[in-house]
Amino acid sequence: MKDRRTFLKQASLVGLAGLLPATTLLASDFKTNTLVNENSATKWADGSRLVVSLSMQFEAGGQPVNAESPFPQNMQKGFTDLPGETWYQYGYKEGIPRMLDNWDKFGVKVTSHMVGSAVLKNPGLAKEIVERGHEAAAHGMDWATQYTMPYETEKQFIKDGADAIKKVTGFQPVGYNANWLRRGTNTLDILQELGFKYHIDDLSRDEPFLLKVKGKDFAVIPYTIRCNDIVLIEGKNFSADQFVRQVILEFDQLYKESEKKRRQMSISFHDRIGGTPQMVAATTEILSYIQKHKGVSFKRKDEIAQMAYEDKSIIRE
Repeated sequence: MKDRRTFLKQASLVGLAGLLPATTLLASDFKTNTLVNENSATKWADGSRLVVSLSMQFEAGGQPVNAESPFPQNMQKGFTDLPGETWYQYGYKEGIPRMLDNWDKFGVKVTSHMVGSAVLKNPGLAKEIVERGHEAAAHGMDWATQYTMPYETEKQFIKDGADAIKKVTGFQPVGYNANWLRRGTNTLDILQELGFKYHIDDLSRDEPFLLKVKGKDFAVIPYTIRCNDIVLIEGKNFSADQFVRQVILEFDQLYKESEKKRRQMSISFHDRIGGTPQMVAATTEILSYIQKHKGVSFKRKDEIAQMAYEDKSIIRE
């Protein structure tokens, strides 16, 4: 197990040799997420009983001036919320580095939904996320409201964000997440046209499914606002220990249901929230608990999408 400092020293010698663009998804490419016990009952083709998918939002640095923050939203016009900016800076200075070391500690790989402008502001960190084996997924070029955009404007907005990720990390994003999940009526058509494989802006199921978009299959990998730090912690609804309890309750129920049906559990962390010391400690407690259960695997969302495409029994809507 390597801490971040050791990793950075070694990575400087390796350069870009470890970058593997995900233009083509192959099940054989993903071998790092081993099962706790491969003999458990399952509805997943790879032998998993329950699949857990972790999200790590890389947004800090891409936010607009005077973006929402824990401080009162009462800044006078023409002035900048300087302490609010430092709250976002915490995300790339402390939050993501701390989470990266914790993912390594547990041997799990996550999906990082990256805002294009945040990636351009902190290219070294974006590159490190990919070099450490995590998926880079697109999250728009900035925090613009895309559901109001005309077709071609939205298409360029999505493409610009994905191109920024590809340019910096060498990883071609195949997954998409709109700002606050608020895609527009054209978004899925655009994603299909641009070669994306899945989106996550859907809360309707606890398992992946396929849609027909422009006459072709398109995967939906459901997201969560239940096990989500921005809703529960930053929304000031829960404390860190309550978050642990919430997520474990969710896991226990899905694990029970997974005896008879395909189940996926999602947990979401944001750079400036999930990367705080108390939340990484909470995450440690959660992951330690989950990994004690047989048949559980942790997968990136591009892996789940590929499994959905290959599974003839997958739900189609």
